[in-house]
Amino acid sequence: MSLPLQGLRVVEFVHMVMGPMCGLVLADLGAEVIKIEPLDGDHTRKLTASGAGFFPTYNRNKKSLSLDLKSPAGREIVLKLVATADIVSENFRPGAMDKLGFGYDALCRLKPDLIYCSHKGFLPGPYDKRTALDEVVQMMGGLAYMTGGKTRPLRAGASVNDVMGGMFGAIAILAALHQRRDTGKGQFVQSGLFENNVFLMAQHMMEGFMTGTPVVPMPDRVRAWAVYDMFTTADNGQVFVGVVTDSQWKVFCEAFGCAELLADPVLKTNPQRVIARPRVIPIVSAIFGRMTKAELMTRCEALGLPFAPIAKPEDLFEDPHLKASGGLTDLTLPNGIKTQVPVLPVEMDGHRFQNRSDIPGIGEHTSEVLADLGYTPRQIDQLVKDGIALAG
Repeated sequence: MSLPLQGLRVVEFVHMVMGPMCGLVLADLGAEVIKIEPLDGDHTRKLTASGAGFFPTYNRNKKSLSLDLKSPAGREIVLKLVATADIVSENFRPGAMDKLGFGYDALCRLKPDLIYCSHKGFLPGPYDKRTALDEVVQMMGGLAYMTGGKTRPLRAGASVNDVMGGMFGAIAILAALHQRRDTGKGQFVQSGLFENNVFLMAQHMMEGFMTGTPVVPMPDRVRAWAVYDMFTTADNGQVFVGVVTDSQWKVFCEAFGCAELLADPVLKTNPQRVIARPRVIPIVSAIFGRMTKAELMTRCEALGLPFAPIAKPEDLFEDPHLKASGGLTDLTLPNGIKTQVPVLPVEMDGHRFQNRSDIPGIGEHTSEVLADLGYTPRQIDQLVKDGIALAG
C-alpha cells in the first residue's frame, strides 16, 4: 500500500533520542529520511549500558549518508541535498548548525519552502542556552517529584520527554506541511524538552489550582478508589487490580464472595470505601492471596475488572497481544542479529506501520544518495578517497 508520507524527503542531523524519534515517526509513515552522519558514525551507535537501545530503536526505515561536514565538498553535498528536501530536522546544541552553515536562515534562503524543525532542551527564553537531558527536565519540571515522592524524587522509567518531544516535533512538521499547501512557504518550528515535561505536568498543575491544595506525589497520595493496588498471589505472582466504579464494586463483591461488604451501608459509595481502605484492602488481599496469578487474571478478565500483570521490558517480546496484532516488527541489527522492536502505536485503515528497511550501516546509502544528486561513480570514488564521504 502507499504510505501517508510517501514522496517527502527529510534530511536529519540528529543523535540520541529526541531528534531520531521525530525522524522515526516520519520514516515509518513513509517519508524518505536521510540521516547525515560523521565519518565515524553517529556516536549514539556506540552507547552501551542504559543507552544501548537508543540507536536500534529509533533509526529503522532511514538512509545513512556519511560526510565530513567541515569540508567544503561535504558542505556542498549537504546544500545540494537540502535543495531537494521538504524537511530538515536537527537536535544539536544551540548554534551548532549555524556554525556549520546549515542554520535555518541559511537554508531557507536556499529553499524558501523548507520546513526546518529544531529540537532543543528549552524553547526561546531565559533557559534556552542551558544543556538539557531528559533527567534534567524531569527534575526541574516536577515529573521526578511526582514519580518518586516527597523524600526521594525519581526519574520516570523511560525517556518520556525525549520520545514525546520528538513526537511533538513531528506534529509541528506535519502542521507546517499542511500550511505550506496554502502559502507555498516553509517555516521554522521547534520542540522543547522542558516544555514537553511541563505539558505532562499540566493535569497536576490544574489539580492543585482547582483544589487549592498542594499536589501530592503518586507514591504519597491517597488512592482515588478503595481497590486500586498491586496484590501478591498464592504462587508469589504480582497483579494490579482496580475496582473503580460502583458497578464494578458490585461485580467484585458478588464474584469473590463478599456479600457482607456489598450489603454494608458504610461501603455504599466510592468515597466511603476510600475512607474504609484499611478495612477493605486486607480482605481483598486475603482473597487474591489464595489464588494463583493465572487464576486471578482469568477471573478479572472474565468479569471486566481492570487488571495487569507486573511485566518487565523483556516480557514484552512474548506478549500475545503484541505478537498477534502486529505490534512488533522484525529487525536485523548491523551485526546480523535478528530481533523485534515495537511499531508506532497507531493504526490507519487497518494497517500498522512495519519495518521496511533495517538500521543502516554507517554510510550505507552514501553512494545511492550522491548518485541521486548527480554525482558520477568516479566523483563518488574520489570523495571517498579524499575522506569527504564514507560509502558503506
